[in-house]
Amino acid sequence: MVVGIGIDIIEIGRIQKSVERFGDHFLNKVFTQVELEYSLSKKNKYQHLAARFAAKEAIAKALATGWSKGFNWKDIEIFNEINGMPSVRLFGKLDEFVGMGKHLKITMSHSEHYVTCFAILYTKLQNN
Repeated sequence: MVVGIGIDIIEIGRIQKSVERFGDHFLNKVFTQVELEYSLSKKNKYQHLAARFAAKEAIAKALATGWSKGFNWKDIEIFNEINGMPSVRLFGKLDEFVGMGKHLKITMSHSEHYVTCFAILYTKLQNN
């Protein structure tokens, strides 16, 4: 059963401008070390950073928590499975909330200038 859905789209250039303007302060506020190591190792690092940013926004929408409920950017970590599929690790209160019988899946897509992410929060139906 679907509990929540979220979607986000962002211009890759917006993330690039934030990195150029705020540097490490922005990067370390929004991204985990795993996300930084992955994204910064890529040729188009801004595209990968933007994808993780959009994923975090979409997840916040699916959870219907917003950022004002005591969660922060680093409570969500986006990583790639060995097959390349994006996946999510949650920490703190988010991990506790989702761990209570809920599951979270994401998908990301990008073009030359934009990145989008869709997140779905669901529970598995019990057999009666």
